[in-house]
Amino acid sequence: MRHLLFIISLCMFLGGCATHPTVSTTPMEQGEKRYGWSWSAENVFPYLWYRYGVTAKDDIGFRVGPAIYGTGIDYSRILYLKKNKWDVMNLAWSLNPNYNTDFTYYKFIQRISRDDKPGAVSWYGLRMMYIPEGISGGTSTRIGILLGGQPNVKWGYEIGYCHDFSSIPITKLFDFNWNETVKKDANFRRRYGNRPHSDPASGLPTEYSRLTGISLRFYVNLGMIAPAAAD
Repeated sequence: MRHLLFIISLCMFLGGCATHPTVSTTPMEQGEKRYGWSWSAENVFPYLWYRYGVTAKDDIGFRVGPAIYGTGIDYSRILYLKKNKWDVMNLAWSLNPNYNTDFTYYKFIQRISRDDKPGAVSWYGLRMMYIPEGISGGTSTRIGILLGGQPNVKWGYEIGYCHDFSSIPITKLFDFNWNETVKKDANFRRRYGNRPHSDPASGLPTEYSRLTGISLRFYVNLGMIAPAAAD
C-alpha cells in the first residue's frame, strides 16, 4: 500500500510538467516509418511515438500518451549534413496541463568504425520552450540545453533543463527552501512572489516550477519500415 501511495503521489507531483518529443536520431529516407515507446520523468507513464520521413531532410512525429500526457506533434528538418555530423531543427507542440511549444536546435554526431560501419550516436542541443497558459494561468518562457546518446539502434536517452528566469534566479536553482526564501526576502517577494511553483488547489507543478523545466527521457525503437521501392 505504501508503494502504491508513493507511485500515485509521484504521478501527481510530476504530472503537471511540460513534455517533449522523441526525435529521429539518424536521418530518415523519404517514406520511411519508425515507431517505438518512450518513458520520461515529465510524462510519468510511457507514451507511443511514430515518425514518418516526408523527404530526405524532413520528417514529422506523432505521440500518444495516457489521457493527455505525452500527446503531441512535431516537425524536424535537417539543416546541415556532412558525413557523420548533422544539425536538426525541431518544432514541437505538446498537450499537458502546462501545454507547451518547443523550438530545439540539435547537433548530432555518429561514431564510424574502422570498417566504416555506423555506431553510437550522441547529441546536444539548445531548446526554447513557451507555455502560453499554465496551471496557474500565467505565461512561461524558458531556455536551456539538453544532452543525449544512443549506444545502439535499439534504445537511447536524453536529459535536459530549461530555465524560466522570471520565476527564480539561476543562482537559486538548488535552493530547496525557495518558498521560504521568497517570503523572507522583500526583493525576492516583490519580484517573484506572484510566480508560484505549485498550484494551491492541486499541488501540481505550475508553469513557473523548476520541475517543469526538467526533461529526462529513455526511449526504445520498436521497429522501422523502409520506404517502398520505386517501380
